[in-house]
Amino acid sequence: MEEETLMFFILSKTVAFLLLPSNLLIIIGIVGIALLALRRARAGICLVVASIGLLVASGLLPVGTILLHGLESRFPPWDARRGAPDGIVVLGNAISPRLSRSFGEPVTGGSGSRLLALARLAFAFPGARIVYSGGDPSLFGKTGRETDFVYPLLDGLGVSRDRVLLETRSRNTAENAAFTKELVGPKPGERWLLVTSALHMPRAIGCFRKAGFPVEAYPVGWRTTREFDWIGTRSLAYGLARVDAAAYEWIGLVAYWLTGRTTQLFPSP
Repeated sequence: MEEETLMFFILSKTVAFLLLPSNLLIIIGIVGIALLALRRARAGICLVVASIGLLVASGLLPVGTILLHGLESRFPPWDARRGAPDGIVVLGNAISPRLSRSFGEPVTGGSGSRLLALARLAFAFPGARIVYSGGDPSLFGKTGRETDFVYPLLDGLGVSRDRVLLETRSRNTAENAAFTKELVGPKPGERWLLVTSALHMPRAIGCFRKAGFPVEAYPVGWRTTREFDWIGTRSLAYGLARVDAAAYEWIGLVAYWLTGRTTQLFPSP
């Protein structure tokens, strides 16, 4: 089992990188250039034209927005009228360990809204247990654990360190679910919130369900509006970044389902 887990982790950091649309289309273009050099002009030109055309179309058309919206609209915002939760799980990927270590203070990235939600929920529900789950997700395990920088950041937000447990071993979403369940031992009938980015929520919910840890979705960090916007992107790079972000999650949903890390291809509420 450990060998299979390690192999999945390695593949998720390598094959997934190659399958991202921007990387894949550039590779296709490089292959086309190589064919031109080998005097296979017709095939080479076709691949180069296809590569450039698809890169431009993916970047300027709302392809990324369509893919993101499908993920982010799957789970609605949490309804506070349900009452106070017993516990709150916040998934990592909000802090850059490498940059934080370099500058000597916590540096947040695009998922920083998860930490803001943690602080907001800590004050709103003082009786709830809180867990922040996130180890070192890097391929070679050399960037450090982001949980090493959570407490200093919470100090600045006014959240007592005693309120937040740290789960430090997980490297991916499946391990977030398994190790957090092991750490907190949720009891039958308890209500736990799961805080993560809206586009990541379907895969995260699937993993927690597979681990036997019932949670309620608390999505944050939306990149698309409730009402879908068909307007194209602001720049080629911006559009490709959105396509890659969405494709990474869709690839992850398929991979986790095929390997039994979730029981549903596209989990729903």
